[in-house]
Amino acid sequence: MGDPKAFLNIPRQEAGYRPVNERIADYSQVEQTLNTNSRKLQASRCMDCGVPFCHWACPIGNKQPEWQDALYRGKWKEAYEVLSSTCDFPEFTGRICPALCEKSCVLKLSCDQPVTIRENEAAIVEAAFREGYIQVKTPRRNGKKVAVIGAGPAGLVVANQLNLKGYSVTLFDKDEAPGGLLRFGIPNFKLDKNVIDRRMKILAAEGIQFEMGVEIDVNHLPEGFDAYCICTGTPTARDLSIPGRELKGIHFALEMLAQQNRILAGQTFPKDKLVNAKGKKVLVIGGGDTGSDCIGTSVRQGAVSVTQIEIMPKPPVGYNPATPWPQWPAVFKTTSSHEEGCTRRWCLASNQFLGQNGKVTGVEVEEVEWIPAADGGRPTMKPTGKKEVIEADMVLLAMGFLKPEQPKFAKNVFLAGDAETGASLVVRAMAGGRKAAAEIDAYLIQ
Repeated sequence: MGDPKAFLNIPRQEAGYRPVNERIADYSQVEQTLNTNSRKLQASRCMDCGVPFCHWACPIGNKQPEWQDALYRGKWKEAYEVLSSTCDFPEFTGRICPALCEKSCVLKLSCDQPVTIRENEAAIVEAAFREGYIQVKTPRRNGKKVAVIGAGPAGLVVANQLNLKGYSVTLFDKDEAPGGLLRFGIPNFKLDKNVIDRRMKILAAEGIQFEMGVEIDVNHLPEGFDAYCICTGTPTARDLSIPGRELKGIHFALEMLAQQNRILAGQTFPKDKLVNAKGKKVLVIGGGDTGSDCIGTSVRQGAVSVTQIEIMPKPPVGYNPATPWPQWPAVFKTTSSHEEGCTRRWCLASNQFLGQNGKVTGVEVEEVEWIPAADGGRPTMKPTGKKEVIEADMVLLAMGFLKPEQPKFAKNVFLAGDAETGASLVVRAMAGGRKAAAEIDAYLIQ
């Protein structure tokens, strides 16, 4: 390591977010960047810890200590080469990954100041684009064809990996542009879509064939391919089947998020089809990242108020003995969207939607208690009888997605990403994409 004791003198420094009053007026990325020298200083904090738990925690097996050291020494090209050997698209993970690695950093345990791994990753790949380290490759074709169904994170990785190995890859997707949830689920203020477009131009130049706006029935796959990979994600959102569900003004989270991203891309929608929070009291049901994205989007659209409720208890602040280091800590989290203005509540179950003239006006909720299981298993939910009505003329359901049931496929059909595992993180989908690509390659070279 370049400076194995730097962590003793150099504190963790994050780039931070743009000021709230500035960022809620637009959809530009909220996260700022540090200058080159500051990034090198942050990389120097990566210590010679012996066992790199950051590497252990990373689903794609990034070699964080190696590229942190190269970054510290000013070897940006070397840093990118090491980074890209395990991560196909660092410009995505460097922006939206929850950084499982950082929570497993030894410095997280010792002083609660882990290395800024994710931000350093983003800095490395942006330098690689800026300095021309990323060049179009021209793989030598091997005569075999692969169809990838679904152009989200997993599908893009499968296509990239197989294309580089010489396969002729055709990437199909039902949407009008590639990216999946990267493009149509994650708001622009977290991931600017120009970042996706920049990479797609490279993939197309390298020979990947994009067939967008084409919906493929996985039970009737197109002919003419030697292998197939299903990467269709988890398209079915978890619903809330309680009285009043038919009222207008109740939407799945992705209805709002996808539409807003399309509007920013230049599409228009009829007024009666808009899912817009302007002037409305918004209730977000679900406490995860998708719910957080709904909060940030609602604030930017001009909501009068935003409330987020969660059926589970409020997580512990700072430390949770149930998830000790180096595990991912199940603790209280505040996102940039939460900072922008919302009320957050926990242990609330939704009993019924209330409405007037066919439109939602509120939700009857009830406080619940969670009784720990004697065997340490899942706790039992107990209604308390304490009910109230939360006023809302827009309700956004952000309660996750259902794992798709897949038919039994032929031996030349493979699965990757959320289509295989159920809803998870982008980085896990990318790891699944690499795994599937390796399996397809092994199958086709038999």
